[in-house]
Amino acid sequence: MPLLHVVILAIVQGITEFLPVSSSGHLVLVWEGIQASGMQVPEQTMNQQLTLDVAVHVGTLLAVCVYFRRDVWAMIVGLGKLTTGRLDAGARLAFFIIASTIPLALVGGFFKDAIALNLHDIEVVAWATIGFGIVLYLSDRAGMTLRRIEHMTLLSALLIGVAQVLSLIPGTSRAGITMSMARILGFERAEAARFSMLMAIPAISGAGLLVSLDLIDSGDVSLGVDALIAVGLAFVFALIAISVLISWLQRSGFTPFVVYRILLGVALLGWIYGVFGS
Repeated sequence: MPLLHVVILAIVQGITEFLPVSSSGHLVLVWEGIQASGMQVPEQTMNQQLTLDVAVHVGTLLAVCVYFRRDVWAMIVGLGKLTTGRLDAGARLAFFIIASTIPLALVGGFFKDAIALNLHDIEVVAWATIGFGIVLYLSDRAGMTLRRIEHMTLLSALLIGVAQVLSLIPGTSRAGITMSMARILGFERAEAARFSMLMAIPAISGAGLLVSLDLIDSGDVSLGVDALIAVGLAFVFALIAISVLISWLQRSGFTPFVVYRILLGVALLGWIYGVFGS
């Protein structure tokens, strides 16, 4: 794949993965834009696209692990202490993260291929971008700011996990829908973002491991280099995006992201239905 396209994918994924604007929706748009660019682009197999998409996700995984390294270390240590029969805050957090991942793993395992076949469409992205943007606004306005991650319960983790299932629809935003549910449950904005980002660790880790093994078996050196470039760029831009988002949410709300989603969705619908056509 041309280096320019790898760079674009990595930057888009890095910026949008943890912002409530739908990284998967933006990736759909990037691939559509690449195909419609008119430039001479080598024919890409579905496996190559999947590998690069997962590569940029791995970059964002590394970013969230670095930014929340204290939480990650606390979970690792806490799980280790379970062997001695001790349950501390780190182990509880790890347990809630795992529990919140179960609904997505179950639904995704059975229906992900059908969803990819039928819903990866710009029109779906457009309507989901608008609709779930409104959900984000309403939940942010209705939600109280009383709870922190330390107040997480199994029921809350499962409800956030159930909401995450909707992120299988391109344009929904995994970050956006999980933060929306966390806000409805009364979590502070920055804490909602923190839990949402930590939830990404098991989901991305599983996909990244499987595709990495496939890449090693394939022996495709050129694709491996592209993947490494994508990982590095996505890591840098994701780390910046996480820092900016957490800092913003500590003093303000989700309204700018809602406005962006609605404007983007309307622009896409105008393009789809020929409003902006000649």
